[in-house]
Amino acid sequence: MDEEILEVLRDLSFINAVIATELLRITENTALIAQKPEEKVKKCALEHDRLGEKIIELVEKYRPAATKLLKTHVLKH
Repeated sequence: MDEEILEVLRDLSFINAVIATELLRITENTALIAQKPEEKVKKCALEHDRLGEKIIELVEKYRPAATKLLKTHVLKH
């Protein structure tokens, strides 16, 4: 595969990881605004944290240097 195409795919993987992790937080915030039961929101937050970690793990394969900022933002959010 052409190196330029691979580079674009790596960039897109990183961008999609950012979008995915931000959508997880939007979902949590929406649940809080909608006043969902606290225990349900906490359970989802733990699952979202694990999903965020998995997203970071996947994108680190292709953009390890750029992933540092994403990791800091997601894991300390």
